[in-house]
Amino acid sequence: MPLPRYRSLVTSLPPRLRTPQGQLFTLRYVGRRTIFRSGAALPAELSPRVGTIFLGLIGLGFISTMIGVYEFYSSFAIWPEEVRADLRAGVKAKQQGNLALSRKLLTQSLQTALSLPPDRFSPSPYLKLSGIAITLCEVLEQDNKSNEAYEGYTSALEHLRKNWSVLTNEEKLRAISLGQKLGEMADTYQLGEAEEERWLTWSVEEVLKLAKAIGSSKPGSKSEENDLVLSNLELPKWVSVTDIGAPLETLGAFYARSGKSTFAVPLYLHTISLLVPPLTSPRKATTEELCRGAQLMSNLSELFMRSTPTPAALHQSEAWARQALSLLQKTQENASRSDDSRLCEDALAVVLFNLGSLREMNGDSKSARQLFEQSFEQSKKLKSQEGLIQARRAIRRLDIKQYDVPQQPSPRLDTSTQPGSLPNE
Repeated sequence: MPLPRYRSLVTSLPPRLRTPQGQLFTLRYVGRRTIFRSGAALPAELSPRVGTIFLGLIGLGFISTMIGVYEFYSSFAIWPEEVRADLRAGVKAKQQGNLALSRKLLTQSLQTALSLPPDRFSPSPYLKLSGIAITLCEVLEQDNKSNEAYEGYTSALEHLRKNWSVLTNEEKLRAISLGQKLGEMADTYQLGEAEEERWLTWSVEEVLKLAKAIGSSKPGSKSEENDLVLSNLELPKWVSVTDIGAPLETLGAFYARSGKSTFAVPLYLHTISLLVPPLTSPRKATTEELCRGAQLMSNLSELFMRSTPTPAALHQSEAWARQALSLLQKTQENASRSDDSRLCEDALAVVLFNLGSLREMNGDSKSARQLFEQSFEQSKKLKSQEGLIQARRAIRRLDIKQYDVPQQPSPRLDTSTQPGSLPNE
């Protein structure tokens, strides 16, 4: 089946099988989305030991347990003396789980830092200043103070926006990530679609401007002066595909949830074009990127079927689903056993099920059953209870529809290998 006439697609994650029978599944990716980056936030002058500590100050909330006491304390020498003591103690308290003390010390550290001239934090002053704020907000989130955390993230972003003209590209990328974080929090804490859209739209607008500013077009590529073709950009090493694609993917998922498919589709396509570069591209995508691209293709397939199914929509939906399956199969052949491989395995169970549903809609019960059975076996391999339930229900549905035709028995669950038993149906 030929690929639809689009460049590529979108939305990701371990399968959240939440649709009623007869419909398609969607996927979301949560496990590894980079909201606060590590590599780009580190000035080149920092040593590895300093970098390990600094990761905790840019929002990842992680301090290596392998660091010795001397290394832990000496790494804070990069900070102004006025900030150093409270910051060091606040990070240590956070590491030890004393959130109340960590919150108090980090608040004092941030207030002191903001009272000092920015050049005291050079190089990359706004990465460091926002890093303290992000670490404080993470402590607030861990302490279930979501409103205060939201206000803190907002203040950190507004501080960056206020100084936009002097920010480095890395610092602008930090601001974009904060905007995406706020949009996701608006969704999580149900602050309203307008609030969520406001942050996500701003992040996408700014990341496209940044991509155009820092990326160089490939030789021979032709595009309109104001037309940004993301797949044609060669990005510098300090910025990743995820940095550029994550805001687009998140806004696309928002529009998909809101029923605005017209807005969601182009965002999905741009994201997929980044994750799955053409064969002629010198950049080789990682296993994670390819698997995420396949997940987004599957979600785009589902998006085409949300309205009343037509033959054209069904054809387009199946074409994308088959493209996702082909990409997953090729990627798995070259993937090692890792978390990235698991990402592919999760996506495969869902893509097989969706293809089975599409074949069923086309009246091809034989192929549908085969695909449902493959999805069942894949879910069994992954010990995915929900995947097993959905695949078994689909097979039973086919059995009922074709009761007058001898069918193979529906696969039975081996409860000894499953995390729980199936409910009676």
